[in-house]
Amino acid sequence: MTGGTARADLARFSFNQATAKHWPLADVVAGCVEAGVPGIGLWREPVQEYGLAQAAKLVRDAGLTVTSLCRGGFFTSPGWREENRRAIEEAATLGTTELVLVSGGLPEGSRDIDGARRMVADAIADLAPEAAAAGVRLAIEPLHPMFCSDRCVVATLGQALDVAERFDPGTVGVVVDTYHVWWDDTVHQQIARARDRIAAFQVADWITPLPEGVLLGRGLPGDGCVDMRRFRQSVDAAGYTGPIEVEVFNAEVWARPGRVVLDAAVAGYLRHVV
Repeated sequence: MTGGTARADLARFSFNQATAKHWPLADVVAGCVEAGVPGIGLWREPVQEYGLAQAAKLVRDAGLTVTSLCRGGFFTSPGWREENRRAIEEAATLGTTELVLVSGGLPEGSRDIDGARRMVADAIADLAPEAAAAGVRLAIEPLHPMFCSDRCVVATLGQALDVAERFDPGTVGVVVDTYHVWWDDTVHQQIARARDRIAAFQVADWITPLPEGVLLGRGLPGDGCVDMRRFRQSVDAAGYTGPIEVEVFNAEVWARPGRVVLDAAVAGYLRHVV
């Protein structure tokens, strides 16, 4: 697949750079342009390594839309406030309106999951005015319940919406990530409930058996058991018309050349999502 003009069937496609973790940022950007991919999801660490201002110029000059920045959050850890203020500034500099939040797990030594969820809600309330002033939406991403203890006490889309609905939908929204929510028997009802609060839609498959280290258990679209087209139809029905990011963490995928990964992500998206 070649050519620098975005194809109509890729109009909503976004390639999250984490899917080809070892592909340098400049090469990811060049690959997206060559493939006719219009959007890119960025991560703070490689952006910082490249240089924030330089990264912003790189994607802007390439004509790519930064569909999201990962990540803020971890509100149950010390130092969360200043770190998230920096993340908001970085998102604004990169020109994206969506800052993805991974809320954080239980505080060290705690078993109080309800208290941890209150900490998350309080932290978002603290940050919301600053995010609104910067034109950045705080996008709460629920993670699969297996990550509750150490990464994210927000485990369902319903829980994410319970927090988000306290705020203006332009300031706080939610992320629908198929890998994390596909198992939930209420998720399609919750997507309908989300309506104007869907800030990002990310797709990755659930592969069986999971590899050692479940964090790296995502598959490219079509490699697992998730009905991604049904999710796409649900977010569409809820009024979401924004980008669809392929975001995969998988060591076997990361071992492939970046352009091979990008082409496989596009092929899976076209076959199983749209």
